Amino acid sequence: MEYQVEVLHEQHEAFTNFLSEKIRAYNNEHSSYHRESRQQGAIQPLQLIVTDLQQQWIGGITAEVYWGWVEIHKFWFSEEYRGKGIGAKLLAKAELVAKEMGATKALLTTYEFQARTFYEAQGYQVVGEIKDYPPGSSYYTMVKSLV
Repeated sequence: MEYQVEVLHEQHEAFTNFLSEKIRAYNNEHSSYHRESRQQGAIQPLQLIVTDLQQQWIGGITAEVYWGWVEIHKFWFSEEYRGKGIGAKLLAKAELVAKEMGATKALLTTYEFQARTFYEAQGYQVVGEIKDYPPGSSYYTMVKSLV
């Protein structure tokens, strides 16, 4: 069997789509959960947007609910609103809404220089750590039971 390897140093969208389709097909074949998640409405978006009195965005959360989990993708606040308890209230609200949507567990990732201690104070536990990513820091996967 002969083959060749081509090395690219730029994005190749068609090839990326090819790989994504092949991985998706494999996952669908071997995991009913993956197959079901491809159906319309199986992955439910969840966004909490926080605005100031001038209706300017000052922070919020984006997440998705699926497989009985809420996966928190983005969580950020403007510097002047940090340390006032708003983040803890917003995270609790996101978890409550996610529970109403069927989630029993929460998942997120964070870097050492971001918010690990904040999440631990909210009941999240580190279940995975990649050391020296980025160099001199760590990257954490954290989970929390919502039941």
